[in-house]
Amino acid sequence: MKPGKRILITGAAGFLGSHLCDRFIREGFYVIGMDNLITGDLRNIEHLFSLENFEFYNHDVSKFVFVAGPLDYILHFASPASPIDYLKIPIQTLKVGSLGIHNLLGLARSKKSRILIASTSEVYGDPTVNPQPEEYWGNVNPVGPRGVYDEAKRFQEAMTMAYHTFHGLETRIVRIFNTYGPRMRLNDGRVLPAFIGQALRGEDLTVFGDGSQTRSFCYVDDLVEGIYRLLFSDYALPVNIGNPDEITIREFGEEIIKLTGTRQKMIYKELPTDDPKQRRPDISKARQLLEWEPKVGRAEGLKITYEYFKSLPEQEIKHKDFTYYNNK
Repeated sequence: MKPGKRILITGAAGFLGSHLCDRFIREGFYVIGMDNLITGDLRNIEHLFSLENFEFYNHDVSKFVFVAGPLDYILHFASPASPIDYLKIPIQTLKVGSLGIHNLLGLARSKKSRILIASTSEVYGDPTVNPQPEEYWGNVNPVGPRGVYDEAKRFQEAMTMAYHTFHGLETRIVRIFNTYGPRMRLNDGRVLPAFIGQALRGEDLTVFGDGSQTRSFCYVDDLVEGIYRLLFSDYALPVNIGNPDEITIREFGEEIIKLTGTRQKMIYKELPTDDPKQRRPDISKARQLLEWEPKVGRAEGLKITYEYFKSLPEQEIKHKDFTYYNNK
């Protein structure tokens, strides 16, 4: 990479987008962040505003996207990414995965940029295969409550591959599994912040189903490293990036109680519709193609994340106007 390469990162004020902005700034890129702030938060990137090699646009990528000057790379991370988001804003979720990807692929083609899109383990739906390899096509309900997110991401992958095969566009696709770390929204509906938020408020931890469903949690720094390596690889098909260390929701709740030093118990409620029973990435391709695997253990990552959540303003910790699920 030559110094001064220019990269557009959509969803820049979100959890993952902001960490990607940090990484590419450190690598010497000129970073253009874009976000309509429907779920993003400017606090995540305010430390970058004074830098000469960072600029920010408050813009919805579902509308025409214009960026002046040359553009070497695009990272498309604009999308609601948690159950509470895409249940509240289903139309916007579908639009960013269809109109948004069309606009950005068109921009990449006009600028002759390489584009990496953020897909998700949700393309596998409620999988019948465990762990999930990239060759597995999934078990998805297109008309269920989660369909707006699952199908938006599946369409996004298809559109990206169409531009790759028909136009010869340089494309990369990362399938992201459960990721956590600082800058997650405490009340975004995902199991990890939901459990920690309940612990901080002195509430019992709510488990949906019997707690036997599994998840695999990847620390954000590991994910960013995998994405960085994938962008500069020569591989155009989807690649799973996640931590294959699988744990049940019940066991995870016990870890959170131990971490926080609280005495809460777990209470059980009915499992939501289409909630995946298991989630674990097969990362054979990432190991082979990118020489990547996660380095941060769950105990270390959870400690850092817990300290971040504890540092939030008290009113943010106490706020709980949300419905949370164990499916992310």
